[in-house]
Amino acid sequence: MKTLYFETQMGAAGDMLTASLVELFDDRNSIVDELNSLGLPNVTFSLEESIKCSIKGSHMSVKVDGVEEDEAMEHSHDHNHQHHHNTLSDIKAIVDSLRVSDKVKESVMKVYSIIAQAESFVHGASVEEVHFHEVGAMDAVADITAFCYLIEKLNPKRIISSPINTGNGYCRTMHGILPVPAPATAKILEGIPSYDDGTRGELCTPTGAALLKTFAQSFSQRPIMTIERVGFGMGKKDFEKANCVRAFLGEDDNTFDDSVIELEANIDDMSAEDLAYAQEEILSSGALDVWSTSILMKKGRLGTKLSALVRECDEERVVRAIFKHTTTIGIRRSLKNRYTLNREESVIEDNGSRVRVKNSYGYGVEKSKLEFEDLKEIAKKSGKTLSEVRKFFN
Repeated sequence: MKTLYFETQMGAAGDMLTASLVELFDDRNSIVDELNSLGLPNVTFSLEESIKCSIKGSHMSVKVDGVEEDEAMEHSHDHNHQHHHNTLSDIKAIVDSLRVSDKVKESVMKVYSIIAQAESFVHGASVEEVHFHEVGAMDAVADITAFCYLIEKLNPKRIISSPINTGNGYCRTMHGILPVPAPATAKILEGIPSYDDGTRGELCTPTGAALLKTFAQSFSQRPIMTIERVGFGMGKKDFEKANCVRAFLGEDDNTFDDSVIELEANIDDMSAEDLAYAQEEILSSGALDVWSTSILMKKGRLGTKLSALVRECDEERVVRAIFKHTTTIGIRRSLKNRYTLNREESVIEDNGSRVRVKNSYGYGVEKSKLEFEDLKEIAKKSGKTLSEVRKFFN
C-alpha cells in the first residue's frame, strides 16, 4: 500500500511540509511551475536549496508581491503598519477562484475550518467573526493550497505522521509575544501526540498542525515500509539539530489497508430518541462511523451496544463525546485492521442541479453511488420521486 510518512522531530510548518513533498518528484521545476499556475493572487513559489547540519534539502519560498511574508511582518512591527485580516468567507472566495480540483478546494477549506475553530476558541469569537492574521496571510493560503494540491498529485493510500515536536519558549505574533506552542496551535494539537524536546523556539505552527491533523490518519513511529523516496523540507531558522521535516514515500508492508480503533459501550438506561441524538453528536465529534446493536444484558435486561470507529488522532474527542452524550461509565477499546477500497468523489451537474457521486475501486471491483442527500434535495425542489431523480442521473 502506497504510504506517506512525515517525520516531525523538528516540528511542522506549512513551507517545510510543502517543500518535503516537492522533493518527492523527479522534475521539481515542473512542480513549482504547476504551483505558480494555480491562480493564487500575486503569489510566487520558488524552491531554494537549503543546507542544515551539512544535509541538503529544499526550502519553499513564497513571495506575495515580491516580498516574503515574514519580512513583511517584521516591517509591519517596526513601522506600526496594519495587515489585511481575512475572514473565513474571504478565504473561501480566494479558494473558489483557484485552478484546482473540487477535492483540493474542499481539503483547503477543511484545513481552514480547523484553524478557524481553534482561533474561535482562543479569542472567544464565533467562527464567522474570526479574523485570521498569520494564518490568513496569502503565504499561508499558498502553503495550504500547495500542500493539498501535492497530496492529490501523489495520491498516497495512507498518511502517517510522527508525534510532533512543538519546541518551547515564546514566539512573536500579530497579537504580541505568546508562549510556545501558541494558543491556537495548542488547541489544534488536542488529540494529537506532541512533545517538547527542549529546543527553544516555535517549531510547530498553526498551519503545520492543521495540515497534519487534516491528512494524517495516525501519529506513530514509522511503519515497516519499503522506502522509494525521501524528501527534506527545510525551515529558515538554524538550530543545533537539523531543522527539517522528512517525507518518506514507499510501500507499507502491512497486509491490511488500514487500522482504526473501535470503541464500544453497553447502555440499558437511555431512550431510543436520546441514543439517536447521541449517535449524531458522536459522529460529528470525529467518528468515522457510529452504530448500535440490540443486546441482552445481565439480569435479562434489554440493552444497546453503542459502537464507533475512530482514527487515533480523533480518539480523545470521540471518547469525550460518548461520555458526554450517553449514560455509560465505561468504554471498551480495540484496534481493528481493515481492507478498504480507494475512494474518490466526483460531481454531476445538469440544469443547475448538482449531485455528488461516491466512487470506490480496488481489489478488481469498481462501485459508484449517488449522494442520497443531494437526490433528496432535488426531489423536494422538483416534486419528483427519488426513483425518478435517481434514474435521471444514472
